[in-house]
Amino acid sequence: MKTYCIQDNYPEQYCHCYGCGRKNKQGLRIKSYWDGKKATAMFTPGPHHIALPGYVYGGLLASLVDCHGIGTAASTMAEIELGQEDADLRLNRYVTASLHVDYLRPTPMGVELELVGSAIVADKRKVVVVVEIFAHGKLRVKGEVVAVPMPKSME
Repeated sequence: MKTYCIQDNYPEQYCHCYGCGRKNKQGLRIKSYWDGKKATAMFTPGPHHIALPGYVYGGLLASLVDCHGIGTAASTMAEIELGQEDADLRLNRYVTASLHVDYLRPTPMGVELELVGSAIVADKRKVVVVVEIFAHGKLRVKGEVVAVPMPKSME
């Protein structure tokens, strides 16, 4: 099973998200990679992502949990419904129904953050994803995203 970049497999018309949209030049443009069981991403906050000197702004961390969770949900459902062997895989878009973030310890600036996302519930109605953010190998943030298929009204 090969790893792929989740955001590169979103339909073109849905690639504008501030957090993960490849078409949003002012956005974070995170890239999450799916390995068949979990999604991982690396992100290095810039100096403008500051909360207090030396520490990352919590809103940025919540955005990372949100977008990485949504990508994990889309890939989880593709894995369940289609398998991921299709080279022309186009993921269905999911949106956030609920976001919960726990800040376990301060997140330092100037280091690459590792994001790990795993689905704990996956059915046709929703996917519940746990996302953990690590810095220096220590868990800093743990979040939960409830993702639902994008409603037709948003198309």
